[in-house]
Amino acid sequence: MKRINLIILTLVIIFFAGCNASNPSQPLVGGVTFSDALEHTIHVSDSDRVIAASASFAQLWLLAGGKLVGTTEDTFKANLDLSENVTNIGSLHTPGLETIIALNPQLVILSADISGHTALYDQLTTAGINTAYFSVEIFEDYLSMLKTCTDITGRTDLYEQNGLQIQTQITDIVAKTSGKPAPKVLLLRAGAGKVAARSSNTMAGAMLKDLGCLNIADSETDLLDDLSMEAVIAQDPDFIFVTTMGDSMEKAQKALQDTLLSNPAWANLRAVKSGRYITLQKDLFHLKPNDRWDEAYEKLWELLYGKQ
Repeated sequence: MKRINLIILTLVIIFFAGCNASNPSQPLVGGVTFSDALEHTIHVSDSDRVIAASASFAQLWLLAGGKLVGTTEDTFKANLDLSENVTNIGSLHTPGLETIIALNPQLVILSADISGHTALYDQLTTAGINTAYFSVEIFEDYLSMLKTCTDITGRTDLYEQNGLQIQTQITDIVAKTSGKPAPKVLLLRAGAGKVAARSSNTMAGAMLKDLGCLNIADSETDLLDDLSMEAVIAQDPDFIFVTTMGDSMEKAQKALQDTLLSNPAWANLRAVKSGRYITLQKDLFHLKPNDRWDEAYEKLWELLYGKQ
């Protein structure tokens, strides 16, 4: 009888230990070790004081269940649920080193694609501050970063909610393109004084490729350096999509007007004549959509196939 009771007690202990180990709200014992986008090895054992140096990364950290002590000024314009105690560390491209160090963070999240961020590495690490660089261009990058962040916070439930569930939605949306003809597309990015073609190696470009599109800049690579109206006319795409960057939509539109729209041949393009010259919303297709990535895919699917 004692032996049976001992076995039952052992099973109960194992059961509850297993429940505690899988509790999504429990931080991982001993911390988390990972490699960042610049192949630095980072070990994070405490994450109560975290700085995220962009609105996108700040939102992602919050989606992972984290809290912030500092972020860049663009985050304060992004309608995120920030504590009133969060400190502005400066602009997106030039965050303030002294402000960061003064906050005594346990982790600073920076972009591997911004030179003003990578320039801070030596000084931050010399100050003994954990510094992690990420590069997010496509959904898989977002999912990978979210996994790292939820490993740090211990919130595996939020990885499921804000990552894997969105991945399932995207898979279902992409599956709806099966058997449909591949639209030929031109993807443009317009900013103050410049318009450039964008390939499938970009955020919006990758989504269009996943949805079965043929991007003319993938084959006409000269378009990436020199946006030639002659090449656009020769390819005559079914759709022309535009993303805008910068704070001034007026300047982006002027650049489009000066570069393309004022050309008499523009009005004769198939995409223009059929009403398929489309400006994509900035929050989904230039800024990183994070937990709205499935919404971005669905929006593109509707534009490409919804009226067929």
